[in-house]
Amino acid sequence: MERTTCCVVGGGPAGMMLGLLLARAGIEVTVLEKHRDFLRDFRGDTVHPSTLRLLDELGLGARFATLPYRRLEEMRMQIGDATVTAADFRRLPGKHRYIAMVPQWDFLHLLAGAAMDEPSFTLRMCTSVTGLLTDAGRVTGVRYLAEDGSPHELAAGLTVGCDGRDSVVSAAAGLRQEPFEVPMDVWSVRVPLPPDRTDEVGRVFARFGGGQAAVTMDRGEYYQTSYLIKKGRDEELRAHDIQWLRDRLGGLFGWDRGVTDTIRTWDDVKLLEVTMGRLPRWYRDGLLCIGDAAHTMSPVGGVGVNLAVQDAVAAARILAEPLRGGRVGLRDLARVQKRRQLPTALTQKSQLSEHEMLLRPALDDTLRGGSLPLPMRLLRRVPPLRGVTAYFGGMGIRPEHAPAFARA
Repeated sequence: MERTTCCVVGGGPAGMMLGLLLARAGIEVTVLEKHRDFLRDFRGDTVHPSTLRLLDELGLGARFATLPYRRLEEMRMQIGDATVTAADFRRLPGKHRYIAMVPQWDFLHLLAGAAMDEPSFTLRMCTSVTGLLTDAGRVTGVRYLAEDGSPHELAAGLTVGCDGRDSVVSAAAGLRQEPFEVPMDVWSVRVPLPPDRTDEVGRVFARFGGGQAAVTMDRGEYYQTSYLIKKGRDEELRAHDIQWLRDRLGGLFGWDRGVTDTIRTWDDVKLLEVTMGRLPRWYRDGLLCIGDAAHTMSPVGGVGVNLAVQDAVAAARILAEPLRGGRVGLRDLARVQKRRQLPTALTQKSQLSEHEMLLRPALDDTLRGGSLPLPMRLLRRVPPLRGVTAYFGGMGIRPEHAPAFARA
């Protein structure tokens, strides 16, 4: 049977970061990714200041700077006639006073390239995990299908599920997330940049009005736009002619037909079915789940990638020594959850509050610019608060530093 010290299932941000860090600790680690490449819809493209700082600590800042990314320095909302600057990242301390918008496949290639410089790292693409190996209740590895469809087994001292919101690993381990109610799903669409966008460069813009809510982000060559719909209404709303959506986006953002007509058919509009949840327990003997496999996040704030990366850093720092010693116990795995549970819970609580304060009222057409929620009124009146929201959004709660063994 094939063997490795640590088997990481899923080559997303959590899996690739964990693989890189453990390999730099000299630990044999194998990352299994079911897809042929990293190109995927709805990959989170926001790299927050906490992650940018981490890349500097790992000696990867210069490589990241060569990637095609866009700096987002401000988050603005238009609620009826009222404009609110919800976060100003230029007020942050330190070097990185912005969110970097970078195609996630480029970010993952960067991590994979750095990891493959380490002799103890292995990445297997086109490898689909189908189940877990167990011995007396302890997880001892995985079953998987190779690219040609042939079944194999990989024994591991520790298996880490980093395989996202539809985690095969957590399901096979009998771990179930406790779900949270969410009011919306999201349509994602790209439109070309309008001819005159002087005031929008480097910003995220949200628009609320007329029972609608949408967010658009400046990606340099186009706008990445998320249009919110009430939960479960995708099929019903797609019965409209595509001009219906063009008109609504044009009305919200002031875009002319030259912009909105680039949305040719409903095939250009991708659906993200929003879910949120959290595992009560992230582990069992021989197994740990992190990232979306442990806690599915709302798209609000684009924090999912960065929480997953922070999970990976904490897991690597806590588990490297037990892995070197040949045995990771339940107490070690519990330490990872204890370290990351509070940041996760508080972030999810913040997202749920934003759902109820802004998104649900916007979709119900009860949100008005003349009667803004108290936090929005405070942000308008007290500009330094915009730096506070930027810090908690960009750095997060309990941001992690690179372990000493992984630093450049």
